[in-house]
Amino acid sequence: MRTIHELTTAHLDQETVLTIGAFDGIHLGHQAILAQLIQRARGCHCLSGMVTFDPHPRVVLAPQAKTELLTTLDEKEELVRALGLDLLVVIPFTPALAATSARDFVEPLRAHLRLRELWVGPNFFLGRGKEGNAARLAELGTELGFSTHVVQPVSNGGRLISSTAIRALLHAGDVAEAAHRLGRPYRIAGTVVTGAQRGRRIGIPTANLEPPPGKLIPANGVYAVWADLGEGAYPAVVNIGVRPSFDHGARSIEAHLLEHCGAPCEAADGLYGRPMALRFVQRLREERKFDSPEALVAQIRADVARAREILAAN
Repeated sequence: MRTIHELTTAHLDQETVLTIGAFDGIHLGHQAILAQLIQRARGCHCLSGMVTFDPHPRVVLAPQAKTELLTTLDEKEELVRALGLDLLVVIPFTPALAATSARDFVEPLRAHLRLRELWVGPNFFLGRGKEGNAARLAELGTELGFSTHVVQPVSNGGRLISSTAIRALLHAGDVAEAAHRLGRPYRIAGTVVTGAQRGRRIGIPTANLEPPPGKLIPANGVYAVWADLGEGAYPAVVNIGVRPSFDHGARSIEAHLLEHCGAPCEAADGLYGRPMALRFVQRLREERKFDSPEALVAQIRADVARAREILAAN
């Protein structure tokens, strides 16, 4: 797969079948549409491509909303590459782009990306005043030489699969249902940073994960997860929250690995500064305050036992 950040550098030798959107999460609905698009592109000897934006349009258009993302740009790139897409086109989203007419937006796609077919949803729009809906894009296509194909949203058991719904599930801590709609466990990748070392003092060491800016963090609570470190995946229990049994500090993500992680764990500086990714399988319980360190340790050991059972089946 080729990633294009500047349209004028594309220089393609084939026409393209493209879709446009934020595609946050690359959930099962997105995957189904992209699979159809890829099949269509191969059938007409075209390149398949997705045009997306960085940052997410809502970050620019509604900065006060503090948009939380299901996927970073790097994660999005990795996911669509695995689906078999030929092109990922990343367009910087700015207030100026938001004020662009639909014509001024699609003309460069036709010119530089050799656009043959444009696939959009029934409620899609782009450009100034939301003028670039499916009907307007079809008009422009007739004039500029591409066709517009309207694809219907994908549902699962009668429920529409959407990024908004998945965000709501994660905010409620329902990582299991979010995984069903994503087609994979929700994942947070970041860097291990130094914590307060309280877990180590009670015999339950943890690795504190610093997530990327803007990444959605599930609801506070305790979770069964897979921790990806180096080449290995390790069962773990993760606490997200403010550590009410200690100091009600800043919100943190703390992972207690249930198995020794080999070379990464044996390094002189431990895991600090190393990349780690957490894949959330199931929420075990809410975060709560305990009356003593002994009560906390007893509960954590119960959490560990339950997490082992869950992860053995996942």
